[in-house]
Amino acid sequence: MIPVIDLFAGPGGLGEGFSAFRDHQGRSVFKIALSIEKNADAHRTLKLRSFYRQFSKPDLPEEYYDCLRGKLSVDELYQRFPSEAARAGLESWRAELGTNEFPAALIDSRIHKALEKAEHWVLIGGPPCQAYSLAGRSRMIPVDALKYAKDHRHFLYREYLRIIAVHRPPVFVMENVKGILSSKIEGARIIDRILSDLRSPLRAQPELMEAGADDLEYELFSIASHSGTASLFGSNDADPSEYIVRCELFGIPQARHRLIVLGLRKGGYLIPGRLRPSGQSIDLWDAIKDLPRIRSRISKDEDSAHLWVENIRELLSRDTLKNGVLSGAVRQEMRRTLGRVKAIRSTGAEFLKDAHLPKWQRAWFYDSRLGGVCNHSSRSHIKQDIWRYFFVACFAAAEGRSPTLQDFPPDLLPNHRNLERIANEEGTIFMDRFRVQVKGGPATTITSHIAKDGHYFIHPDATQCRSLTVREAARLQTFPDNYLFLGHRTAQYQQVGNAVPPLLARKIASIVHKLG
Repeated sequence: MIPVIDLFAGPGGLGEGFSAFRDHQGRSVFKIALSIEKNADAHRTLKLRSFYRQFSKPDLPEEYYDCLRGKLSVDELYQRFPSEAARAGLESWRAELGTNEFPAALIDSRIHKALEKAEHWVLIGGPPCQAYSLAGRSRMIPVDALKYAKDHRHFLYREYLRIIAVHRPPVFVMENVKGILSSKIEGARIIDRILSDLRSPLRAQPELMEAGADDLEYELFSIASHSGTASLFGSNDADPSEYIVRCELFGIPQARHRLIVLGLRKGGYLIPGRLRPSGQSIDLWDAIKDLPRIRSRISKDEDSAHLWVENIRELLSRDTLKNGVLSGAVRQEMRRTLGRVKAIRSTGAEFLKDAHLPKWQRAWFYDSRLGGVCNHSSRSHIKQDIWRYFFVACFAAAEGRSPTLQDFPPDLLPNHRNLERIANEEGTIFMDRFRVQVKGGPATTITSHIAKDGHYFIHPDATQCRSLTVREAARLQTFPDNYLFLGHRTAQYQQVGNAVPPLLARKIASIVHKLG
């Protein structure tokens, strides 16, 4: 099999797609030889998935499923299968690239050992993206523009570049956020520098060029054909925006737009194919509607299923439904839905027994041996936010869009500083402070911000009055249901939000495989 080295691996979304790819005869093509990730919780998730891959699926021990069900700890699982756990530990390495603790010589040694002198292999991954993202810049620049300019995350791609220069992969795949296109350092677009460096990694790092060594050149390609045409371009012709992949066009139930660059070492490769648009976007509801119905918890008050229902129905006695801001369709939807709200006993759990089958991509998501759902636990919300969640979900059902704060009845408006900007007609970038996922189309981008408060990721079913669970976010990111995210819930959300959708990664693996 073709070895894969995965840098900045996160919980393993890119690697999962490559390792899950099968050729037309059903054979595995790629093997994760080494995944490197610095975050402790993401690394634990990564190692557990590596353990899973040490077995063929029919031979997976029942103890693995007991671990997912919470009956067996991860440490106990590894103790019972020490050989497989040891191999998983070699394959998934917790290390921070570009630091004194993990010098280049140590990194290179581990990569050499993992590749076992293979000539054909693939490098995948992407540097941390917070400094490139639009949200990250909006937070950092107003506070400390100099600190933003010096943020080390701007230059972590140089460690990725160094590894390309030293190890000369025949193929690499680099992923990053769309915001990298407009990110600038001292007035210069950083994407132009990155693409130039990727084309000529040794020229960008002459200190790595050995005397008499030939130069190292790569052609860069877009993997997506948004127009549906077969036209291709080389690395010198592409506008950086051509590298953006709009995931919702390629069978992912999420409007996730990411920069993905496919690099081929010059000489010996055909021009790669491209992903073709599926022609129809996936409804997010199809991806999550089979998951168990659970209710939100009530924070700062006594909590029970009965009190939860009474809390929601309190809206009938308020001025919310009488306010002229609301259209007749929204008021009607709210009244109708209030009549359907019932006490839901379950608030979810880290494992929840369930017999329902996925409605979409069943062969990919479903594992008949699991017998339930992992990472499906609801958050606690204050009473006022539960009202707001109910309102926005009903509004979306009636109007087909998520409301902005200008659509809110006054008694449901949150008390925060953006309201002053609205009153002064100054505008605000947080008009959609409460954003519901709207049925009938793809979800909005699942980001690491989902770990904060869930206000941007409200469940479309008003009768559940809550934000998305980790498992629902993982479904929208296309992780299989037997993929367990470890760590506390905030860490789980962060892992899911930062990942590459595995189903998209599997499509990328198909393109790489066809290169021969």
